[in-house]
Amino acid sequence: MEFLQPVLSLIITLGILVTIHEYGHFWVARRCGVKVLRFSVGFGKPIFSWHDRQGTEYAIAAIPLGGYVKMLDEREGEVSADQLHLAFNRQSLFKRIAIVAAGPIANFIFAVFAYWLMFLLGFTVIVPVVGSVDEASLAANAGIKANQEIVAIDGEPTQSWQDVNLNLLNRLGDTGSVEVSVKASGKYSPENVSVDINEWLSGQEMPNPISALGIHTYRPSIPPVIGVVSEGGGAASAGVLPNDQIISVNGTPVDDWMVFVDIVRSSANKMLLVEVKRGRDIKTINLVPQPKSLSDDLVVGYIGAGVQKPKGQASMWPPEMIREIHYGPIDALGAALNKTRADTVMTLSSIKKMIEGVISVKNLSGPITIARVASTTIESGLESFLSFLAILSVSLGVLNLLPIPVLDGGHLLYYFVELIRGKPLSEKSQLLGLKIGISLIVMLMLVAFYNDLLRL
Repeated sequence: MEFLQPVLSLIITLGILVTIHEYGHFWVARRCGVKVLRFSVGFGKPIFSWHDRQGTEYAIAAIPLGGYVKMLDEREGEVSADQLHLAFNRQSLFKRIAIVAAGPIANFIFAVFAYWLMFLLGFTVIVPVVGSVDEASLAANAGIKANQEIVAIDGEPTQSWQDVNLNLLNRLGDTGSVEVSVKASGKYSPENVSVDINEWLSGQEMPNPISALGIHTYRPSIPPVIGVVSEGGGAASAGVLPNDQIISVNGTPVDDWMVFVDIVRSSANKMLLVEVKRGRDIKTINLVPQPKSLSDDLVVGYIGAGVQKPKGQASMWPPEMIREIHYGPIDALGAALNKTRADTVMTLSSIKKMIEGVISVKNLSGPITIARVASTTIESGLESFLSFLAILSVSLGVLNLLPIPVLDGGHLLYYFVELIRGKPLSEKSQLLGLKIGISLIVMLMLVAFYNDLLRL
């Protein structure tokens, strides 16, 4: 089941995004008078298929890692004289440009829709309040202090720690200063501080920008009392019971639940001597956390136990640390457009920095990582999954617009050259570009897949 869930999550995720992308090509092609022979989600032999009244075959294929729309085209086979006007290659230049560009554009439109739905439904985030700052760190030198809320990074509002993280990721490899707006508790006006950076986190694999600044997120103090024990988990097997209070681990006193969580997470497959208070008795339990793979490519310890929530409280966080984000239909659209724009800029910036060598190619991810992240976001709820779909859709749209033959952007490049020259490139030039494009894409796929295997 552990293997099956990520695979199904990958199929669902790619199935949605590929269908959206290919439907963009399909929809515009039909309206431009081009005959569509096949609309396939997946590659290889169709698992099942059907035809519509216009003769288009719709297929679900065996390899769920892409898809395609096959159009009538003289370059791919003989076309009868009475159907020449329906062939893609016989269409005007601007129609061909519209058909090719429609796929990536559909991905951007879908990202806006996913974010719009997410903002409309509403979700809850933790307010980005600084818990502590390491001495002599970048944040400390800039004057950032504990209990301050980070309200903006480089002028971009930050409503959650995710916003803080994403805005900081935009500055990877930069030299200069990061403008951070912070607000002390009880104050209305934020204070602007500058964090000096120099080739910041350049070349690092899986950088953690918040930690690199020397900032630790605020965490509420939670009594280390077991509330729930999952059947079949490490805690249940070791004899841990609900209402057990953790006193110490390996002789080190534990007075906060998150301290216990940190110990467990860093102790996969390691024996822990856990001292608990059960009623009036003190017991020592031999506990071995089971390994669990997370979406951020880490293996952590997991025992299958949850904390006991204080009576009368729905959350462990104090109310002032929880922010409800919810927009009306119009405001949600504005927020969705802005988020899609920010994702697009970040994706383009990341590609540029990867080409320059500022961001390590080890950060490239392939289908295995996508499967794991998809599985995690589906488990986390609709908001997380919608956000993941939107980010991935933007990435798919941007990558397909890169001027690399084989991709949509490569075809658009040929058409724009044709527009300038007044005639298309020679078949020999197009074939050479195709070979270069295929080689580049295959190399990138191999690097991404290799990175996935290393993370496993």
